[in-house]
Amino acid sequence: MTGNFNEIISDNKPVLVDFFAEWCGPCKMMAPTLQDVARTVGNGARVIKIDVDKNPNLAMKYQIQGVPTLILFKEGKILWRQSGVVPKSIIMQQIQPHVK
Repeated sequence: MTGNFNEIISDNKPVLVDFFAEWCGPCKMMAPTLQDVARTVGNGARVIKIDVDKNPNLAMKYQIQGVPTLILFKEGKILWRQSGVVPKSIIMQQIQPHVK
């Protein structure tokens, strides 16, 4: 996943990465919010999910301590990072300025 992941986050579109785990209750609560965000931004940004249990190297690289953790990337740089359940309004405030 790492090679592909680096390509994805290097895009000039913003990429919101949801680091999650299958067993995580709050992660399940975030799923509909993230689907809503993806619908709202359309082609202007990407929303992807990374299972920390299946991708321990990525979780370690980005020092994911708890799930869910959202990280917004653009051109490989971290623009924003937040752990826990985040309301759509906050996520949109972070993504919107970077959507062309």
